[in-house]
Amino acid sequence: ASKYRSLRYDRIRALREQLAVDIAKLMDQAEHADAIDSDLQALPEALARRETLKAKLDEACARLEADAKAQAEAARSAYEKKKAVYDAKTGRRGRAPKPPDDEPPPPDRQISLTDPDSRLMRRSDAHEFRQAYNAQAVVCAEGSQLIVTTDVVATSADAPSFADTVLSMEDTIGLPEKVLADTGYASGQAVRKLQEKGIDPLVAIGRPCARRPYDFRPHPEAKEPRRITEPWRLAMKARLETTEAGDVYRLRKQTVEPVFGIIKSIMGFRRFSLRSLAKVTTEWTLVALAYNCKRMARLQAA
Repeated sequence: ASKYRSLRYDRIRALREQLAVDIAKLMDQAEHADAIDSDLQALPEALARRETLKAKLDEACARLEADAKAQAEAARSAYEKKKAVYDAKTGRRGRAPKPPDDEPPPPDRQISLTDPDSRLMRRSDAHEFRQAYNAQAVVCAEGSQLIVTTDVVATSADAPSFADTVLSMEDTIGLPEKVLADTGYASGQAVRKLQEKGIDPLVAIGRPCARRPYDFRPHPEAKEPRRITEPWRLAMKARLETTEAGDVYRLRKQTVEPVFGIIKSIMGFRRFSLRSLAKVTTEWTLVALAYNCKRMARLQAA
């Protein structure tokens, strides 16, 4: 989907008002043409184009408002729980939880007229924005490099879907004993959720070494390292600094990164052909299946 078909909420409202005025003018012209028996072939076509566009804008606006309402209801539910805990405290130290605002979507909230499920994303600050999905894959690190489960989300962040993607294996091939993930998946809630299921997650906390030993690039300016205060992050960081956990974690890069490289460069899959989250999820599942067939043929030949 083209990123230029992605509109902000405030721009959608302005265009709807403009189209309503244009449609009213065209209707007046059509009535005037009927009164004088004039033959204006272009009027019905121009009117239909504007009415179709206005219907798409109305649908996009309603979807943004529904999403904002759902988020407000979820925030209110979380607020009620926090408020109940705060009211039950003796002495009530600390700030009282702030109730969520029941406001319409923010003006800069965007939606695509072509594929409303997709979102504007970019890989990093050095890359351009694209109308995209975030495709996930869990790969076996015991030597087969087979994809064991997949997922597609409409957010650029990896952490929110981390635990759910791994736990989706429970009803298929079973849950793994260990999970290796890079720093983009670092989430205390996800780690706790996996540990409750008996899974041992090893998640990187920041970049351990961003530069090679013999790097020809000039040294960047020294920056103050990010201060880590959360107990689970401190415990995970200390554990990854041990030899045993560090050796296991190093399998991640040589396991999952080649899989995406093969899918993109060897199989030539670099963009989705379908639209909507459900169809894209099916397409990604088929791509993973094709990769697994290729990989199993390779393993059997070896």
